[in-house]
This record gives sequence, structure tokens and C-alpha cells, in this order.
Amino acid sequence: MKWDLFISHASEDKKDFVLPLAEKLIAEGFEVWYDTFTLTLGDNLRRSIEKGLAESRFGVVVLSPNFFAKQWTNLELDGLFALEKMDEKRILPVWHNVKSSDVEKYSLFLAMRLGVSTDKGLDHVVQEISKVVKPLKQQT
Repeated sequence: MKWDLFISHASEDKKDFVLPLAEKLIAEGFEVWYDTFTLTLGDNLRRSIEKGLAESRFGVVVLSPNFFAKQWTNLELDGLFALEKMDEKRILPVWHNVKSSDVEKYSLFLAMRLGVSTDKGLDHVVQEISKVVKPLKQQT
């Protein structure tokens, strides 16, 4: 795998949470597929995102009201579900401005997974992700 983490998010959540999350994860030594840092002029969006999903060990899914409303984020989540094998943990839900009832209305499959809330702060979210994911560099 090329990437430790793929960050799936709504663009409306970039400024207040997702960009700082990506920067902090990179500072912690993770290889992060994040559109702003990975995509370049002329890239085919669908192919680039599919490749990013396929070549990432985990998908950090930033669930928010904005995420729920987007078609593109739904496609990314579908891709992560398709790649996940039985009894494998690949999807790491981050709850941003949502509560359990919101997630339940959106997806029962996601509601069954333990998520981390951004209410506890960026450092806490990064710490919880780090408990699950060790940077590829540390695995060799």
C-alpha cells in the first residue's frame, strides 16, 4: 500500500477541520491521501480518487451534515465499503458536528462502528487514529 490514510470529506469541512487534521497526521509521520495535497492540474478525479482508495490501508471518513448531503462523498464511502473485507477494519469514522442519531439516519452500517467525535478536539482525533494505524515507515 502506498498510503496509510485516505481522507474522505465534504469540501465545506476543509477549512475548519479537515485541513488541520491532514496536516497533523502528516506531521505524525503518516502517508496521507488528501485531495488538496495529492491531486494536481489535469488529474482525472474519478481515477485518482479510486486509486487513492485502493492504495490506502484505511479510510478516515469525516461524517458531517455536509458529508451526508454530497453525492461524491457517498461514492467514496461506497468504495471503502467495497474494499473492506469481512472482519477487517478499514473505515475509521470521525463525527464532525453530528451525533449518533444523525449517523444512524444516514447509515446503519456506519452507526454500528465506534467513531471519534471532533467535539473532543483535533489532538484527540489524531490520537485515536494513531491507536489503530501505525505509519507504514514504522512497519518495516
